[in-house]
Amino acid sequence: MGPDGRTAGAERVVGLGTIAREWGRIGITGFGGPPAHILLLRRLCVERRQWLTPEEFEDGIAATNLLPGPASTQLAVLTAWRLRGAPGALVGGVCFIGPGLVLILALAALFLAGDPPLWVLGAAAGAGAAVPAVAVQAATSLVPASLGRMGKGRAARARWAGYALAGAVAAVLTGPWLVLVLIAAGLAEIAVRGRGEGGSGGRAVLPLATGPLGSGGLWSVGGLGVLGAVAWVAFKVGALSYGGGFVIIPLMRDDAVNRYHWMTDGQFLNAVALGQVTPGPVVHTVAAVGYAAAGLGGGLLAAVVAFAPSFLFVLLGGRHFDRLRADRRVRDFLTGAGPAVTGAIAGSALPLAASLGYGWQWGVLAGALLWLVLARRGVVLALLAAGVAGVLAVAAGLPPA
Repeated sequence: MGPDGRTAGAERVVGLGTIAREWGRIGITGFGGPPAHILLLRRLCVERRQWLTPEEFEDGIAATNLLPGPASTQLAVLTAWRLRGAPGALVGGVCFIGPGLVLILALAALFLAGDPPLWVLGAAAGAGAAVPAVAVQAATSLVPASLGRMGKGRAARARWAGYALAGAVAAVLTGPWLVLVLIAAGLAEIAVRGRGEGGSGGRAVLPLATGPLGSGGLWSVGGLGVLGAVAWVAFKVGALSYGGGFVIIPLMRDDAVNRYHWMTDGQFLNAVALGQVTPGPVVHTVAAVGYAAAGLGGGLLAAVVAFAPSFLFVLLGGRHFDRLRADRRVRDFLTGAGPAVTGAIAGSALPLAASLGYGWQWGVLAGALLWLVLARRGVVLALLAAGVAGVLAVAAGLPPA
């Protein structure tokens, strides 16, 4: 890699217009979350344009998985940065994020309106009923890699189960304290492996936490008004969440529903569903939460604050990613935090399911579980089908009709 951040395979300068067009196309067509984004970026950068080698692309995936926040967004920013430095990162990242953001804000205005049409209420209730199943699928998909990373020994498997259980309980009971549980699991694994393997290996780069996050935390947002609270919630999503997009759900729910009362449980389910069915990163959900709190300005502020760390991580730290990946204690931290994240995502399904208010929604949830967990089929189609089921339910006179 050259001093400007570009790879040897990208010595010919890639125009910013090309980056804007290609990353914008992925932002429009990238339904299906991080797996779809990674596939589309690989097809573009490695297979079709050959801007990056397969090894460079895989290194990019590994590097961004070391960071908190939305990994697929960071990968989109990183690949554009490697082609055109900081200008490429900014253009590529904005074009990747922009289409989904515009769409989710438009849908939030429709779904969160004071008196939405009846079919909108039905579609929202149906899609929301499938969200707990999405959480279960997201968690189960993480288990094999997380277990493999922990190791096959009995003690290692016992620690994995303990971290996962701690994450699940925290997601159900602790609300904004969840981040501290994830950090504690990572630090515990550093300590265990440090004793067993001799403890050398460079300085660890770990997240900072000096107090409860979201309940006062590093500073109180109580005196900053609604926009200050929106910014703090969005910052936690963008800078303090490990394990991919879906771990933001338990992080946001307590703030949005219980602490600040911006949304009802049902509206929060709708916001999560919107984040799943729109293209682009799942973290767009935070824009719907911001919209519920403070209208369009709140939605835009939440998006800017949530995605800003992804750009800063790449622009300021991209040159050091290889060294970061080689740090043993960083790897150990992620080995411990990973199962806690998995447990937290699974645990979030319980309060999400408990918020379902209509009997027919449980039937939709059961169907979604069969489709997503047992049949292992796609999330977007499941949510769309659940939304249609909701429209049919209200057309038949069932609540919320």
